[in-house]
Order: sequence, then structure tokens, then C-alpha cells
Amino acid sequence: MSETALAEEQSSTEVSSSKIVTLRIAKFNPERDSGQQYVDFKVPYERWTTVLDAVLDVKKHLDHSVAVRYSCRQASCGSCGMKINGRPRLACFTKISELNSDIVTVEPMNNYPIVRDLVVKLDKMFANHKKMQPYVIREDSEITAPTKEFNQTPEQLEEYIQFANCIKCGLCNSACPTMATDSSFLGPQALGQAYRYVADNRDKGKNSRLKIIDESHGIWRCHFAGSCSQVCPKGVDPAMGIQLLRGYLLGFRK
Repeated sequence: MSETALAEEQSSTEVSSSKIVTLRIAKFNPERDSGQQYVDFKVPYERWTTVLDAVLDVKKHLDHSVAVRYSCRQASCGSCGMKINGRPRLACFTKISELNSDIVTVEPMNNYPIVRDLVVKLDKMFANHKKMQPYVIREDSEITAPTKEFNQTPEQLEEYIQFANCIKCGLCNSACPTMATDSSFLGPQALGQAYRYVADNRDKGKNSRLKIIDESHGIWRCHFAGSCSQVCPKGVDPAMGIQLLRGYLLGFRK
């Protein structure tokens, strides 16, 4: 932590629980501040209160200036990714009661430029995702008679379905040690999505994607730390996808 608490305030939210947690929020406006600072707030919580609920409680009652991004509040949109007690997590999917800590520190995700406070810029992640050509590539893209649909067996679906669950929250890139040292690295999110389409038997764009990832800041920069897979809230395993992609490049897989 770079700075001690600047202020400590108490939420006026009335709840039945007597439990209080200290929510320590990282504050930083790159247009005005020279560095990140932390502010402590006392927030009441129930067993089901999420970290996002607590941040919004602070924003509503104590400090309107806190910048936070969120949308669905059900771990589907991926908007509320942040670092919670040192680990990348979705704030709407993380209950305060499950953290087993009297102090909950919330910070912006690592490896992204900070827009303000808890909000980071995700442009590069989406640009790398777009590089992977995240769609099924086929010559017969138009469905004509007698073909009605592209049928797949359960086994063929199993080859890639977990990777299709990626919600692009960016937690995996935040946890990646390679991204911390190489800002040009494609990242586990993009590489995991490359595997999602390479493994889809309907797709014919494998060679094109393998050429994209086989470059100096591509797949060979991964150190296989596995931290990307550990933090995914949807159970996606980008580290495994990266290893399987290497199998194609090394000729072990066809």
C-alpha cells in the first residue's frame, strides 16, 4: 500500500446486521493526482453483501466521486473486475463474508492503464481479442439447402465449450506475470479465445490464427504460471488452451 488512509467515514445505511467492515478504496485520478492513495470507509454488511454492494454504498452515502464500472451484477457482463484483497475478482461475485477479513481493500486491476479509481482501460484487451478473429471462419458461410445447420456431436462441442464461457472481464490478463513485464504480450484472454475457435470443428481459420499467435509477443512469451486460470470466475482454463495451441504449432496436434 503506497499511502495510509486519508479519511475514515461511516455509512448511514440501516441494516439488521451489526457487522462492520473497513472498505479501503484506492483513489487515483491520473489527470490530477501524482500517485494512488487509499481511503477507509466503515460499511455495514450482511452475509450476502457483495464487495460491489459495499462500494456502491460508499458511493451513495459517503463519497460520490468513487469511480467504479459495473452493469449486470450477476457475474455475466464482466464489467466489475477489480483487485480485492490482492486478487483479481468480480466485485459482484465476491461476498464480504467469504473473505474472512475485517479490512477489504479494493484496487484497480493490474496490467491495465487506470482511467480513475477502480476503473481501468480495456481497449488493448479487446483489440487483442479482435486480432484472434473471434468468429467461425468458413467458405460456405451462407446456409443453403439442403444444409440447415452446422451439426456437432457432444464430443466435438466438449473440445471448446469451456472457452466459449469467457465473459472478457480481463481478470486473467490482470493476474498474468508476463503481461506485467511485456505490455505487448497478447495475453491469456486472447490466446484462450484463439483456442476456442481453433478447436471448433466447424471452423477453417486455424492456420490464420496460428500465424497470428506465433510471433515475438505471442504464445511463446507465456511462462505457464497458470495464474490466469486460477482467477477466472467462469472456470475457463486459458493456460491449458495455450498449451494445446502450442501442440498445433509444434506438430503434436492436427
